[in-house]
Amino acid sequence: MSGPSPSTSTVDLTRFDALTFDCYGTLIDWEAGILAALRTALTGRSSTDAAGVTDEALLEAFGRHEAEIEAGPYLAYRTVLERTARAIGSDLGLAISDEAAAAFGGSVADWPAFPDSAGALADLAARFRLGVITNCDDDLFAASERRLGVTFDPVVTAQQTRRYKPNPRGFELAFERIGLPTTRILHVAQSLFHDHVPAKRLGLTTVWVDRRGGRPGSGATPPATARPDLVVPDMRTLADLAIAAIPAP
Repeated sequence: MSGPSPSTSTVDLTRFDALTFDCYGTLIDWEAGILAALRTALTGRSSTDAAGVTDEALLEAFGRHEAEIEAGPYLAYRTVLERTARAIGSDLGLAISDEAAAAFGGSVADWPAFPDSAGALADLAARFRLGVITNCDDDLFAASERRLGVTFDPVVTAQQTRRYKPNPRGFELAFERIGLPTTRILHVAQSLFHDHVPAKRLGLTTVWVDRRGGRPGSGATPPATARPDLVVPDMRTLADLAIAAIPAP
């Protein structure tokens, strides 16, 4: 993964009326959620069968298999996760039961929000329209939206577009629903692969929420190279920059 280091704002935040977000990895701590649910799926009992495999190795395998499955014919995200778990299990020589695969497929609803997400979103919602473009099923995202404590408008899911980012269709549908020029929309995301690469191709200004904080590798996303316009370590930093730049009405 390649991008600039976290820095102070070089983006005029007063130019934007709408913020679109990636959810998983940006607002929801999907790496924590993935690891907890995946280790359970690989053992069926939260035990030690995959204990010798590092977290980073599991995340890298997840990112690789998930992207390969999402690039094929459309499948519900639950099914994507089930097949991803089975593929990782096959890599490790571990059988995944139907019950364990299904539990992993529905685990998104239990993935935790980052501690700074809800408060930062509440502050940003006072000034911007907030939308989300997410590689997820409608009902699974609804559980995450409740965790985040805000209402997004629009909500664009892979279930609605029948395509997964980095396919641009989710962005295009969001543009249609927002009804603003893309120059008035700021996209905020963690994944360079899923979000920043397609967003920059579409001419969007982007903010990279670099949740991995300089750790090596790209975690649960395939490696990619992109040049976001602003880099922040978390959502709280972005909200503070917006508050500083834009006087309250």
